[in-house]
Amino acid sequence: MLDQLSTHHLVPLLALAPLLVAVALSDLRRLRIPNSYCLAAVALFAVAAAAGLAPDFALRIVVAASVLVLGFAAYCLKLFGGGDVKFMAVLLLFVPVNSLQLYAFVFSAAMLAGIAAFLSLKRLPAAAALNWQSMAPGRQLPMGVPIALSGLLHPLAVMQFSGAL
Repeated sequence: MLDQLSTHHLVPLLALAPLLVAVALSDLRRLRIPNSYCLAAVALFAVAAAAGLAPDFALRIVVAASVLVLGFAAYCLKLFGGGDVKFMAVLLLFVPVNSLQLYAFVFSAAMLAGIAAFLSLKRLPAAAALNWQSMAPGRQLPMGVPIALSGLLHPLAVMQFSGAL
């Protein structure tokens, strides 16, 4: 299935990289993912879709809407923050439908890496000096970190498994 994926369909996700870094840092610092980041990503996706870089855009919208609905239920159960749910749905607009299985694997790996890095960072004496809300005692992993990491790593995984690397 990945062999049918043209690497130019990953260009929008690569263009999203600076925003993904901003999402991770914002969530680490303030435990918030601003709506402006979600809106900027949607605008970027609209440009990419108009340029023909997301030929499966209708299916991507269905996937993103499904994640938003399921994520809202998780938010109501206090399992996820609202910004996490919104940005995860927006990020999935950038993931080609035929690479969703690989994305699920990449997201799982990003969760594990995010947990390990976050717990390691919290143990450092300098972490308290950062004055980031996520470093406060009792705080858990800000989900923006693995969400952003999965978006950054997914193009590399697709290229690796499709033989483009």
